[in-house]
Amino acid sequence: MASRLLLGCGAGTVGHALVELAREQDDPVHVVTLDPEQREFPQRDVTITAADPADRAVLAGIDEPVASVFIGTDSAERNVDIARAASEVFEATPIVAYAGHEPTEEERETLDRLAGTVLDPVTALREHTAEAVVGQPAERARHLRSLLVGIEGELGVMLHDNPDPDAIASGIGLARLARSVGVDAGAYYFGEISHQQNRALVNVLDLEDDLAELDDPADAEAFDAIALVDHSLPSVNDQLPEETPIDVVIDHHPSPGPVEARHLDVRSEVGSTCTMIVEYFDALEIEPSEELATALLFGIRTDTADFSRGVSRLDFDAAETLLPRVDTDVLDQIERPTISQETFETLARAIRNSRVEEGVCTSCIGTLRDRDAISQAADRLLNMEGVVATLVYGFVDGTVYISARARGSDLDIGETLREAFDQIGSAGGHAGMAGAQIPLGFLGEETENDDELLTEIVREVIDGRFFETLSVRDPETVRLADEPDQWRSALRRR
Repeated sequence: MASRLLLGCGAGTVGHALVELAREQDDPVHVVTLDPEQREFPQRDVTITAADPADRAVLAGIDEPVASVFIGTDSAERNVDIARAASEVFEATPIVAYAGHEPTEEERETLDRLAGTVLDPVTALREHTAEAVVGQPAERARHLRSLLVGIEGELGVMLHDNPDPDAIASGIGLARLARSVGVDAGAYYFGEISHQQNRALVNVLDLEDDLAELDDPADAEAFDAIALVDHSLPSVNDQLPEETPIDVVIDHHPSPGPVEARHLDVRSEVGSTCTMIVEYFDALEIEPSEELATALLFGIRTDTADFSRGVSRLDFDAAETLLPRVDTDVLDQIERPTISQETFETLARAIRNSRVEEGVCTSCIGTLRDRDAISQAADRLLNMEGVVATLVYGFVDGTVYISARARGSDLDIGETLREAFDQIGSAGGHAGMAGAQIPLGFLGEETENDDELLTEIVREVIDGRFFETLSVRDPETVRLADEPDQWRSALRRR
């Protein structure tokens, strides 16, 4: 188990408080100090090294993993010396430094540069120390900050394709957080922002300068580091190459596969990625601007269906934090944008083509003119009497796009879509809200200029796989045909 490393903390009040707090979390403690009273620490699992904590060789000789470092002598000058050594030896480890008594302006600036968090004598109280040294939100934030300040070029914050409000606001939030610590950063996406609420979010809050559309995956090679928000794997719901190394992942969706990143924060119990970004701002004591706070709250409300779907305590806490900074008049404009004729036509086709079987409503829209409208259709159809789940889909540019919803606790729609469609595409989501993308492959060429035939085949395959998965409900016994075999079988029957 990784230790909490206390440097320069003797048996004084701060040292005792830190040891006690760490022990309450069942974390082992390693103290490096020259304080002659250091033997007064009576707790178990406290390792004492009587040596100079500013000696790089001493610190490099610590062979156990270190979760966090706290520097806590009363001397500001001494703390600066220790911080220089610790920052070199423990490059990726969160460092918290006590400013000491009456630090000079230069000493304080140096500590701010070397340590992720600096506590002055007023804030170095027991309760604050508990959060700053042991608390998970603060530790995550310090780890992210430590990584960000080491980026020399630009951080490319990648949203998922055709981003929704949660992706837009959280991506802009992470980019602004990075810029607040001196890192060049921007939010980028592939596809387009077409949903009327998404366009309203960007236009009404004047966020155009914070976003940039990418046309070629090779454009991402210019970034010194890459972060993914609201999704967790390159090439899955974005156009990055699958082998792209990722530095930061912040997402609230269950990952469809193993995720690797230097800073990894995936919490599926949280209702939105914006909630997680608010937590980082709060932990790093950075105040979001009015327009960003408004965007973040809108992202939380849309992904939790106004706090009625997949919501957690953290989502309510984040909303409470944001509300004093939010422009409610602007938020109202974003939530009630005008709806385009194309969106109305898509909703009408979804209703006209809907089929209901044992409480499950499916609808094949056919050729899509507005991809974002299928999620709205899935939400609207869920309001039908007796319907507990919806599956709405259509195709464009050689790909079938699926949006699904469910209510109640009997059906995990995200897991159902993964079981049904991961073999022939990519799928994922939560218990109440999920989506999938499936390439048509050769079928698009075989049915060129015959949308009616293509629609019939797509409906047969998608509905068939979905209802077969629902009937089996055991992933170990699901044996569905792989694409392109199933496309070929359906085509032969026409």
